[in-house]
Amino acid sequence: MIRAIERRWWLWALGAAILGFVVLGGYAVFARAAPQSAGAPGRSDPPSMSIPVVAAHARVADMDVYLTGLGTVTALKTVTVRTQVDGQLMTVAFKEGQLVRATELLAQIDPRPFQVQLEQAEGQKARDAAMLENARVDLKRFQALVEQDAVPRQQLDTQASLVRQLEATLKSDQAAIDSARLNLTYARITSPLTGRIGLRLVDPGNIVHTSDANGLAVVTQLQPIAVVFTIPQDSLPVVQRQLDAGLRLTVDAYDRDLQTKLASGTLSAIDSQIDPTTGTIRLKATFDNKDGALFPNQFVNARLLVRTLQHALVVPAAAIQRGPQRTFVYVVTSAGTIEARDVTVTMTENDLSVVAKGLSPGEVVVTDGVDRLQPGSHVTVRFADAPDGKGTP
Repeated sequence: MIRAIERRWWLWALGAAILGFVVLGGYAVFARAAPQSAGAPGRSDPPSMSIPVVAAHARVADMDVYLTGLGTVTALKTVTVRTQVDGQLMTVAFKEGQLVRATELLAQIDPRPFQVQLEQAEGQKARDAAMLENARVDLKRFQALVEQDAVPRQQLDTQASLVRQLEATLKSDQAAIDSARLNLTYARITSPLTGRIGLRLVDPGNIVHTSDANGLAVVTQLQPIAVVFTIPQDSLPVVQRQLDAGLRLTVDAYDRDLQTKLASGTLSAIDSQIDPTTGTIRLKATFDNKDGALFPNQFVNARLLVRTLQHALVVPAAAIQRGPQRTFVYVVTSAGTIEARDVTVTMTENDLSVVAKGLSPGEVVVTDGVDRLQPGSHVTVRFADAPDGKGTP
């Protein structure tokens, strides 16, 4: 009886163990199946949505090729106005910073001393002219007496020499008159050119001298005006060939941020030497500067148009992707998928890149949203170059 009970106990224990193993195995299978059925990581389902991107068309256009260099606005003429006679500065006829015309009155020096000198010179000339007239009369008288042997010929020669001496004195007197008149002219100081006058350096009432170092003011010509800028020496042959062909090269002046165009002019000169320390050469461009946008000693960026590429294939520069060993673009196929295409870029200018190989006109390239792209991705395209800013998928 006891053995029968022990045998049943072992049977119950064995059944309970088997039942426990079955329950644990089922729980493990259910735990593995549940995350997969809920879409947990580990399953590679195909994407269900297209990636939105911004794209543009590859198009054919004329592409301008520029050389850009840092330049300085330089006045063609700058004159320090100085006095040419000594005297008291009576009046100043200009306002500081105003635009003045050539020959316009700037200042007046006391003219009375020079007027006195002029009167003295004129009086001296009148006196000497009278003496000359008397000497000529005596010369004619001596000539008649010599013919009659009434006076020695030596006296005639002496009188002729006196006439020539007085004639020279009369010329000297005329020179003194001209000098006095010139001093009167110098007492009236006028502008030597048309331009902007700077700050006044001398106040009225002061005695000014020709030896003064600073002068009265500085006049700077603003129209036309020049920009001196530099380009690399390797670019000089291209510019030189254009000038030798008789072409007028256009130069645009931009602000320091290269964002705002200030003025347009033409290239006027090339320096005679290359700077060996920087490997650059200086060029000068002339601008009309009618609106006064350029100011002397202003820093600008000069962009020299050297040539124009005709019928070039261009795409936005943002579409160009560069890897360690390749340059490529993401092309949107007709099926709405992405294809990585290797291209050859020859130049980039004004946010546009010229593509020599790898693209055809009209193909669509992605310009924004490339971070999530890979070959074969489905995309929804919005065209940046559409007239209304929208596009169709």
